[in-house]
Amino acid sequence: MRCPQGQRSTQHSLFSAFSKFGPLYSVRAHRNAAVAGPGSYAIIKFYSAGDASRAQRACHGQSLFQKSPLKVCVCTKQKGFQQQALALNSNKCQELANHYLGFNGWSSRIITLQNVSGFDCEDEGLGEPLQKPPVKYLCAAEVTLPHHGLRTRGAALGEAEVEDTGDPLGLVTASRRAQKLAVGKALSSAFQKILLIILENGKVAVEYNSTQEELTDSLPEEELKGLLQVNELSLEQFDLKEEEVLSDLSWDDELPSLEMPPN
Repeated sequence: MRCPQGQRSTQHSLFSAFSKFGPLYSVRAHRNAAVAGPGSYAIIKFYSAGDASRAQRACHGQSLFQKSPLKVCVCTKQKGFQQQALALNSNKCQELANHYLGFNGWSSRIITLQNVSGFDCEDEGLGEPLQKPPVKYLCAAEVTLPHHGLRTRGAALGEAEVEDTGDPLGLVTASRRAQKLAVGKALSSAFQKILLIILENGKVAVEYNSTQEELTDSLPEEELKGLLQVNELSLEQFDLKEEEVLSDLSWDDELPSLEMPPN
């Protein structure tokens, strides 16, 4: 759905105003329902509950970029976030790392990226190959925080369907999608093992999240590169779901929203 020009402008203004308090996960502006009268409302999601609280206290009742003052409140209920912690995708993880650690405060590399297509392409009963088998890549990646002496690993499986088997480039396109997805998931998995602790004075402490530890963390790099020969590893354990939602990588707390009366 395309955002109207005015709505895009509002979202840009909101992002500029509220990003001063900390990195934002998302900004969404909407027009009020017809029964609610003219005006707009927006939902702004911060990574940090502390940043959200500071923004609410500073912006409530203020005219940031329009004539009428904003009514800013903190949402008390967020459906879907209390039941399970879902991982940030790799782009969001890198955004947080750049903000809190700096562009030179972390690095990543791919340890191995293997094509594992065809291992489950036969029907167990008939022994016949499946039609249009998906392309699968298995990736192991590593994230390093040199200033904190921390190094974590992640592994994941990326899968993509060959949309047009008659197109000579169909397999190439599917392979690129599968590789990109596998690398993104592996990086996300590695980042989930890093806990960023933001202190009130702005300093950042880093700890290793042992609850997310996997077998790949203890394997030598030589064995990771020959991952297919390690019998203890199952492909299913790497089939992580990538969700663009908040996770415990940031702070599981209330998220701010705001209401904008008409000008």
